[in-house]
This record gives sequence, structure tokens and C-alpha cells, in this order.
Amino acid sequence: MRDAAIPFPALSATGTRGRVNRSTRWLLLAVLWLVSLGALAQGAGITPAGSAQAHAPATAEPAPRIGIMMMQPGEIFWERFGHDSVLVADPRTGEAISYNFGFFDPSEPDFIARFVRGDMRYRLAAVPYADDLVLYREEGRGVDVLWLDLDDAQAREVATALAENARPENAFYRYDYFKDNCSTRVRDAIDRALQGRLKQQALGRSQGLSWRDEALRLASPAPWMWLGFDLGLGPAADQPMTLWEQAFVPRRLADILVETKNSHGQPLVRERQPILEHRIAPEPDAHPVRWWLWGLWGIATAFALARLDVRKPRLVAALVLPFWLLSGALGALLLFLWFGTAHVMAWANHNLFLLNPLAWLALPGAWRVLRGRAPGRWAALVTVAIAACAGAGLLLRWVSAQPQANMHWIALLLPVHVAIAWWFAQRNRA
Repeated sequence: MRDAAIPFPALSATGTRGRVNRSTRWLLLAVLWLVSLGALAQGAGITPAGSAQAHAPATAEPAPRIGIMMMQPGEIFWERFGHDSVLVADPRTGEAISYNFGFFDPSEPDFIARFVRGDMRYRLAAVPYADDLVLYREEGRGVDVLWLDLDDAQAREVATALAENARPENAFYRYDYFKDNCSTRVRDAIDRALQGRLKQQALGRSQGLSWRDEALRLASPAPWMWLGFDLGLGPAADQPMTLWEQAFVPRRLADILVETKNSHGQPLVRERQPILEHRIAPEPDAHPVRWWLWGLWGIATAFALARLDVRKPRLVAALVLPFWLLSGALGALLLFLWFGTAHVMAWANHNLFLLNPLAWLALPGAWRVLRGRAPGRWAALVTVAIAACAGAGLLLRWVSAQPQANMHWIALLLPVHVAIAWWFAQRNRA
């Protein structure tokens, strides 16, 4: 709304000029002298004694409003987990700043190398609220704001800390997909303002979910992404999370904030305000992995290999060659993630018992079969070793104090490895 001119009362000039008597003149001079004296005193920084200004309290600026802006998942793989940011709104002007921890620069010269090593650099950016919404509106992603019930001191602390954090020299941080990401940074900012109350209320509670559970659930719309998480995550990803740890997923953080009490024992979330409607597929729910179905596929594949051996040994060799090439490559990748990167959740991966780099040593045997010859004793021994490793993976899952949730992969691949070992032994006897 445009500013409107304020009408002032008009002074009447009728019959006043030249009719001021002497006493009135002296009274006007006295008033003018007092006004001038007051103006000079104020200009010198002096407040006349007994004036109302001497006792008037300084007017405090109103505290900002603090909200958490929750963005639903998108369709690109780095958007699958959703997003969030801290909204700081000035109640006087209505201006709002979104403090967003999710900015990265893929054009950096070493970006790909850092990504592979698990040494990614993200940064906090202070973005005008309207500008931060543009991308989500274009992509059809829903956005809500959870307005928090903080006292004035806490709200100012959040705003001040974020403004300092957003300075160029402080903005960058080492990103960890699970332990230190965009959502955990928002969680920590609110927890500091609450002097640890958020962590106190969430740390000792759990829904029994693991890091793998959430990763697979959110990656499920993209099968290749689901496959990468399931094969690449090690036993560390299968430990139950507390509610505090679940906050690495923005949706879980929103649930925690809704259940949290503020410093006065009142609900921390004062209001949930929808901003943008979600127009694409909703965030997926969890679907259990039925390992016995995978086992049926593994047994069926092993039986088919045994039947083909009698009639078409070269076809079996042609199928085994790409399987071993892929198995060895995936095993080498798992070893690299363990010993060559900082991806802790991928260390000591039990799938190495199933996707074994030893498979590359048996490739010459399969090539010999393709040429109509016996695979050789060496290749047969390697296949036995591969099958034995797969059996050891099953045993480890039964006896390990930290079992990995890979029973479905064991059920699928163990019968196949055993069938191939048997097949090679039979070809040497033929």
C-alpha cells in the first residue's frame, strides 16, 4: 500500500496580523527563548532535568520470528531426502531470510574427487525467502513452515548465530550424508538456542529405524539409487537410530519438533503454515525386503545353470563371464569405499563375501570353456573359494554382534556361487 498524505489542521490567518499587543509579544519571545534553549541542549547531548525524555525507557526492537521451512523430496537423486532451512522473519518489515545449509558448487575443480572420497564441502547461504522458494515452486515440491514458540532471547540468539555462521569465512562445512547434513545443521541451531533441550527430549528415544531403513525408503523411487545404497552400506548403517539421529531426514526432524516442548513446557511448534502445494509423487513409505523371495530366485538360477550344463556348457560360460566381471568390479568398489574413502557407513561391508574380487581370477577358466576346453584345476579351486566366502558371509551374519541387513543378497547369491563351483568341477571331470 502506498503511503498516504496526512492532513494537518490549517492555521487561521483571519484578523491576526498587526494586532499583537506588547505583553503578548514578550510572552512569545519567552516561549521562543525556551524552545531555542531546549534545542541547543539536545544538540549538545544534554536532556533538561525533569523532562519526560529523561525517564522514558529505550524502545526495544521486536524479536524476530523463527520458523523451519520444510521442503518435500524432489525427483533428482540429491533431492530424494527432502530439505529444510531456518527462516528468520522481521516482524516490523515482514522481510524474511532463509538460512539454507544446502548449497554446494559442482563447478569446483576437485568437486568429483571430494565427492568420491567423502570430503564434500557444503555451505550456509542467507537467501531472501521469496528467492529460496523459486526452485521448489518450479519443481512442484511442497513447502511448509513450522513457526517456533521461542522467547525473545532465544529468537535473537538463533538470528545472530545464523548471521555470523553465514559470513563467508564461516559458511563452509564438511558435509556427511548421515551425520552432518543440511537437516542436522538446522536441528543443531535450534538445539543451541534451547540450551540442549531438543537433544534431551530426542536422544533417549527410538523408533527402531536404522540409517539403511531411511536411505532405502527415500531412494526407492530410483531403483539404481536404491541398489547403490543397499549394496554400498555396511554394518554401521544397520544400527538403530535415536530420534535425535533420525533428524538427518527433514521429515523426521519436523516430527521431532512437533513433539518437543519449549523452555516453558509448551509445544515448541506454534503453527504449521502451508506455503507451496506438493504436485509430484509424495515421499515414499517403507517396504520390507522379503529375503525368501530373493532366495527363490537364487535357487531357480542355480537350478537353471545345472540344467544348462548338460546341453549348453558354452552358454553357461557366456553367462558366468559378465557375472564375474560385474561381481569383481563391485567387490573392488566396496574395498575402495572401505580403505580409500571417509564414507564410514560403507566400511567393513559384509557384501564383500558375496561380490568377491577373486572372481576375476576365475575368468580365464570361463574363457577356456567358451573355446570348448575344460576350465582347469586352478579356476575350479577359485570358484570353490568364492562359494566358501559366500558361506562365510552367511555364518558371519548369524554370529556377528553387529549383523548387516544383507540376508536377501545372501539368499540370492549363495546358491549361484555354489552352483558355479559345482559346474566348474563337473566340467573338469568331463
